Amino acid sequence: MNWTAAAAILLALAVALGAFGAHGLRGKIDDYSMTIWERAVFYHFVHALGLLIASIMPRPSTTANWLFLAGILLFSGSLYVLAVTGVRTLGAVTPFGGVAFIAAWLVLAWSTTHK
Repeated sequence: MNWTAAAAILLALAVALGAFGAHGLRGKIDDYSMTIWERAVFYHFVHALGLLIASIMPRPSTTANWLFLAGILLFSGSLYVLAVTGVRTLGAVTPFGGVAFIAAWLVLAWSTTHK
């Protein structure tokens, strides 16, 4: 997989989803749901940027890259759906994404010192 391209696409998607939240969802969802949406966009963007950085490092870690992707899908994805549907059971998925984010950063740190 071309991780640099994947990261660039995920970054573009984060910007688009942020704009959609600001312009398309404003007034259609309540303030609490908007806060959830904004949190999803923030974590999506930060970790897509992390994926971009990880992909261009001299010793990239495929494991870390997959974990960043999984975290974005599970953490931000569940929050996006929660914000627009209000289905709270999706909140059970979110922590798995958070764990994937933490693991991605730890694997990335480990991979820079152990190859």
